[in-house]
Amino acid sequence: MDISELRELVKLFEQADITELEYETENGKIRLKKELNAPVGSGSGQVTVAATGAAQAMEEARQRESSGRPVIPAPMVGIFYRSPAPDAAPFVEVGSVIEEGQTVCIIEAMKLMNEIRSPQTGTIIEVLVENGEPVEFGQPLFVIEPVQVG
Repeated sequence: MDISELRELVKLFEQADITELEYETENGKIRLKKELNAPVGSGSGQVTVAATGAAQAMEEARQRESSGRPVIPAPMVGIFYRSPAPDAAPFVEVGSVIEEGQTVCIIEAMKLMNEIRSPQTGTIIEVLVENGEPVEFGQPLFVIEPVQVG
């Protein structure tokens, strides 16, 4: 499911006289739920979207980050790709030394391929997302070990 399909699903859900919807594909599961603070069907209730797996991954990454290891987060919602083409080598692997500004992956959003660059110099110590998986804004993609200056 791409972002335009997700937007259309949310739009239809907001207009429907239901309070909860769960939609599952081979790429994951989406759950939509209207808060009960507004009349059903009014379209003014708050809609929350939860993708199973992503929230758990984000929580695990927050725990890693609290241990002192920074992460490279997704700057947008989209599909994560580790390489520039299906038959190409990944931009980075565990153990890769990266420079600030170096491309580490691509996120496809609304049919556009966006190169994601490292915010700092360091070494990739963990890749948190599988190739081709959807990612959310702020979701950690990589754990890095910063370069020690001294």
